[in-house]
Amino acid sequence: MAVLTTDGAAPAGDGPAGHRVLLVARAAELDAVLASRRVAAHLGGLRPVTAAAVGPAAPPGHRGAPVEVALVCDDTTATAHLVNRGIPVVHLRSGHRLEPAADAAPAGALHRVHRPGWLPGPWSPAGEARATGALAPARPARHRTRSGTLLLLSLWDAPAPRADVYAAAVLRPLVCAAVRRTGGCEVVTDARTGAVRDALGGLAGVQIDEIADPDVDPDALHARADVFLASPTLGAVTLAQARRAPLVFLPPLGAAQQDLAERVARAAPVPVATDPDDPAPWTPSASPAADPWHDLDPAADDLRGAQRVARTLRQLCLAPL
Repeated sequence: MAVLTTDGAAPAGDGPAGHRVLLVARAAELDAVLASRRVAAHLGGLRPVTAAAVGPAAPPGHRGAPVEVALVCDDTTATAHLVNRGIPVVHLRSGHRLEPAADAAPAGALHRVHRPGWLPGPWSPAGEARATGALAPARPARHRTRSGTLLLLSLWDAPAPRADVYAAAVLRPLVCAAVRRTGGCEVVTDARTGAVRDALGGLAGVQIDEIADPDVDPDALHARADVFLASPTLGAVTLAQARRAPLVFLPPLGAAQQDLAERVARAAPVPVATDPDDPAPWTPSASPAADPWHDLDPAADDLRGAQRVARTLRQLCLAPL
């Protein structure tokens, strides 16, 4: 089995030495990191290995832990490199795309697509891709005592000038309202972090984190937050659905976010925060009838997407392609 260059750290987990899984996610995309972590939570006895480099830039002669299979979230270059080295790869497209064919897995990889079963189509052809269902968090419970606002912001793939304007003109007023009405706001972003910090600079009660930081756990932050605002992304939608929690979308940034928000709206009444002075987003109803996910039940099996992907990885370890 090929030996991959790793970051030199000892692999996490308690699995057998021969059953290691390489995890690669596009660090600049919120959905990719969330998908990788949610699948990793279900690997059981397998040992996850993170790689500092999987391409030609890896230091020659540096030998890390041998791996038997890899999960790659969205990074087609990494998938092609690993396939060429003879390593079985599950390539997972984590986010919503308008042109999925352009983001297809390279030949030789198993292609999976994060897609809740209830999400309305139509869908463009995606080659041999198989829908996973919803990649839900491993722990569905929320804390009984919650406070503050969690804001998941995805600026991935947005042109820099547009993302910078969005951060200043759209994000800052909403964060100010979140602090004023809920006492604090934790912002987790995937790209253009500098612009986000510039836009929110000087605001008391605001914490800004990057999704690429392994110590930042949006699923755990959500469990402690009272209000949830998020860019229209699949990772945010499945988080709220799994916990039957209120969700308010940020105004969409880009055509893909707009398309996803429109599809979700056809199945569940998720509001969009367009007015910072509107009290509705900050006072979610406690009534079960107001649960936006109420009409999607029964859909328990659809929430097991992460388990399905993890099961495929285990099968590949035992019977590689």
